[in-house]
Amino acid sequence: MYREARLLDSRRFDDWLDLLTDDVKYWMPLRSNRYPANKEGEISREDELAIMDEDKDSLTRRIRRLDSGMAWAEDPPSRTRHFVSNIEVEPGQRDSELRVYSNFIMYRTRGETEEDFYVGSREDVLRRENGQLRVAYRKVVLDQTVLLAKNVSNFF
Repeated sequence: MYREARLLDSRRFDDWLDLLTDDVKYWMPLRSNRYPANKEGEISREDELAIMDEDKDSLTRRIRRLDSGMAWAEDPPSRTRHFVSNIEVEPGQRDSELRVYSNFIMYRTRGETEEDFYVGSREDVLRRENGQLRVAYRKVVLDQTVLLAKNVSNFF
């Protein structure tokens, strides 16, 4: 988890991609405000609209676009700092998997005046492949229901 944060903050995106399985699902559902009596539906389901719903191919294409100079939302590039905490690990559904829960804060600054904070939780499934743990599934749930950032072009 900490290595991944370091790679993202260093913009070592190809090395970060190596931490993902080929069949990874990288998902950020929408969050909405609900009254306590109607709490169900606060977070969108996997078959509903999401902020991000990606696989390894789409993540790879996003990174290639960053390298192309055609990603205007990242020109100049963002600087990020990922803070990961409250890490809990439990057995996964298979012997080769672990389920990992964590909280995060991601600070992003770009240009001279743009600053954004993203705060939330992650649910990951890590799978052991060739002796290395890789992210096979990631669900990122932001605490914010309204994003004030101009874009969501970073990785969590």
